[in-house]
Amino acid sequence: MARMICACGTELSNREAPNDIELVVYTDKEWSEICDCHSIQPWMIPAPKYEVWRCPVCKRIYVYEDSKELPVMVYRLES
Repeated sequence: MARMICACGTELSNREAPNDIELVVYTDKEWSEICDCHSIQPWMIPAPKYEVWRCPVCKRIYVYEDSKELPVMVYRLES
């Protein structure tokens, strides 16, 4: 995924690195398994299971799984 349009109309892109759109998210269990060794090297950390994007305008969260084009979950603020 490189770019998309949020439901609020904002264009989201992860082409720049680092960026404020793509979040790196691990479950507590995943992170515990990663840290369950004596030393952690950056190249030892696996990619997260989900790709998570956050719109900087409306704060909507899009969750993608297994490189699917459509999100498996979408969250928006209740206001």
